[in-house]
Amino acid sequence: MNWLKDFVRPKVKHNQLKEIADNLWIKCPSCGTMIYNRELDKTYNVCNNCDHHMRISQSKRFEMFFDNNEYEKIEVAKLKDDPLKFKDSKKYSDRLKTYRKKTGDQDVVSVAVGKIDGIESVIACFNFAFIGGSMGTAVGEAIATASDVAVERKLPLITISASGGARMQEGVLSLMQMAKTTAAVAKVKEAGLPYISILTDPTAGGVTASFAMLGDVHIAEKGAIICFAGARVIEQTIREKLPEGFQTAEYLKEHGMVDIVAERKNLKFETSKILGILLGQRPNNKLLEAK
Repeated sequence: MNWLKDFVRPKVKHNQLKEIADNLWIKCPSCGTMIYNRELDKTYNVCNNCDHHMRISQSKRFEMFFDNNEYEKIEVAKLKDDPLKFKDSKKYSDRLKTYRKKTGDQDVVSVAVGKIDGIESVIACFNFAFIGGSMGTAVGEAIATASDVAVERKLPLITISASGGARMQEGVLSLMQMAKTTAAVAKVKEAGLPYISILTDPTAGGVTASFAMLGDVHIAEKGAIICFAGARVIEQTIREKLPEGFQTAEYLKEHGMVDIVAERKNLKFETSKILGILLGQRPNNKLLEAK
């Protein structure tokens, strides 16, 4: 008897084999721990081992901040996509199409109105997944729209920044957005309305150099890198080793650039508390009421 010939492979029905998704587990970029994506979703992308704050989507930000995840999305005027007909490794217009399909967003910033612990507010939130949160003309238009809505409805304005800086594909037009967004924030302040700037990882370049650092109060997410130029560029320029933790939220708080550093789970509470103080209202927050 030849056992090779007599061996019968076990029959497996095709419907018994279930496909396993590639993203069931996510590796923490800080400590390397493998985290089940459903567990990560519960903590809003914060590692339960080392407390590293990973990047998070716009929709999750809105879910975190707005009561019962209820909010009104504000439409931002659509501008010309590729004003300079720019092309690097690929056409800028094609790059925009790719990121719109990937993220489901028209551009970096989405604007929404809703209640934060009972206090109605306008939020302009960045999406770093869209070309690194880079600031082009569409971002300037979105911040200006958020400002107009805040002034028209007499509501506080909150920006949640996550950006690598200006968008090179729009050249000088992207740099002009620094002036446009600064003027938009000034309009809110002239109306006597609060403006809170929330800085997340990373907030850099032209965004840091304009509206992001003009808040009445600056709240930074724990561990966020906040800067104009990157640490490596600065070291190469001045030819000196930078201090430990340079450009982190905690370092900036120690040196007076940031008012509050908060964990992601506490951002809503800190924001509503500040809004309550600035507006003379008491937020509908049980933690605050307990105090």
